[in-house]
Amino acid sequence: HHDLLPDKSVYEVISQGVESFRMGGRDVNARAYLSKFNFTGADQEKKIGVLSGGERNRLHLAMALKEEGNVLLLDEPTNDIDVNTLRALEEGLDDFAGCAVVVSHDRWFLDRICTHILSFEGDGNVVWYEGSYSDYEEYKRRLNDGKEPPRRRYRKLME
Repeated sequence: HHDLLPDKSVYEVISQGVESFRMGGRDVNARAYLSKFNFTGADQEKKIGVLSGGERNRLHLAMALKEEGNVLLLDEPTNDIDVNTLRALEEGLDDFAGCAVVVSHDRWFLDRICTHILSFEGDGNVVWYEGSYSDYEEYKRRLNDGKEPPRRRYRKLME
């Protein structure tokens, strides 16, 4: 995001100089919007340059959702976020009207948000499965005669 200048505040980045903006066919107060991403009170006045990794991720998410796209591509979205932000992310994805493509190793997160799995199995095999992550793992066990599916091990490229 080119708008993330280190000397700007979180509020300045989201508000872009106006107290409210149009989103989802209604007016949204910029401060109220930021509070949904756990930026309350003094946190809204923090300068971008001093934000932690988790705070920066929350700000990126707030900026992306403000754009009202219909496709989200999230790469490891649960890294560096606290429990409250994780809950807000899950709720936001549940309410999101578009498609979210999520790349994650967080199986519990995937289990709560996924409706479809696209799994790259190795050996060039790709599996499309409709259902949650737990359903997908059960499907893999059934294919493997009830045994836990083998986990691939890869050798290091450099020793």
